[in-house]
Amino acid sequence: MISLEALSNLYLQHSQALNAPVAPLIVNGKPIEQAALMATVNLSRDSTYRESIAISTEAAIRKSRVYFAQGADLIDIGAESSTAKASRVSARDQIKQLVPVIEQLASDSIPVSAETYEPEVVKACLNAGASVLNFTGTEHEEEILDLASEFNATVILCYVGGANVREITDLELDQDPIPRLQEYFAKRIDTALGHGVKNIVIDPGMGFYYGNLVDPLTRVRHQTNVILNSFRLRELGYPICQALPHAFDLFEDEFRTAESFFAVIASLGGVNLLRTHEISKVNAVLRAINTLA
Repeated sequence: MISLEALSNLYLQHSQALNAPVAPLIVNGKPIEQAALMATVNLSRDSTYRESIAISTEAAIRKSRVYFAQGADLIDIGAESSTAKASRVSARDQIKQLVPVIEQLASDSIPVSAETYEPEVVKACLNAGASVLNFTGTEHEEEILDLASEFNATVILCYVGGANVREITDLELDQDPIPRLQEYFAKRIDTALGHGVKNIVIDPGMGFYYGNLVDPLTRVRHQTNVILNSFRLRELGYPICQALPHAFDLFEDEFRTAESFFAVIASLGGVNLLRTHEISKVNAVLRAINTLA
């Protein structure tokens, strides 16, 4: 999949997509030209990446400031884990956890993305100063898109099979998943534009849980395939976000280096926004790639 021969064949088959123009990635009203980094801060103790968990408002603010100093372009904050067995968190409790953090970060001029699928949470987070909505659902779509338009927020449209990311669904594990993703996102982009959303990012959802991707190696092969082929989604005209896998079964004790490895794959795949738990490591890799380009 990532041999020189395979990469050459991929380029020759889809070279026109690699050069397709895409709209700029807008964060806090400003365009980001090079690949951007989204740091992950989880206010849910159920999150699988323990190092990203903040156990208090103060911890979330501290982690966010550290990630920003390490090179994050924005901080993605969520109060409910998307893992299969995670506890549900009510909209009221999400708001209680998220708003104080967002208000402080906005005061610090640190761009914030709010990860949610609840309209009440969306409104509260945008009111608090979030400039990006990481929309992990499809239910209440029109209401949520109207809120994003009202606040002129950038919206990350995630690939979600059900009403929201907590509904466990299966993926079609076809050899070439890109045509299906293109069709899915084309419809959602049209809907977002119809509701006045100007700044759109698309996320194929490789960081989410799926019922038929429980075998670790099957999962990481599929993730790698989609991430490497991300550039083909450029033909939709919008920036692409990908969550970088941590692939514990491949990296074992060195799993904290995994996201740096997948950052190289994402860079080759033309990803515009890399969602990571390891900002300092991934930032160093991107700097090296840009320097040697």
